[in-house]
Amino acid sequence: MENEKLISAQLFCTLHQIEPDFIQRLGEYGLIEIWFEQDEPYLQPDQLKDLELITRLYADLGINPEGIDAILHLLRRISALREEVVFLRNRLEFYEHP
Repeated sequence: MENEKLISAQLFCTLHQIEPDFIQRLGEYGLIEIWFEQDEPYLQPDQLKDLELITRLYADLGINPEGIDAILHLLRRISALREEVVFLRNRLEFYEHP
């Protein structure tokens, strides 16, 4: 992967005022994927939305990686259920008003 498309983990940590070992722990726990180029850790841009949410949960609320994993799982489940409700409402509307 080209270095231009990756985001420096060190820069992310500096901008969000978190310690670099937190990013490493997230990678070890499987919450994010870390790319290494020349022994420097980098992040993929498509991970930023989740990583910023994770950072807020950690920094603002003091939630550990295990708790963050549980929260992310529940948020994904809620999102899937919302999509299912929309689908079912549309289907019901189709059958109620032919």
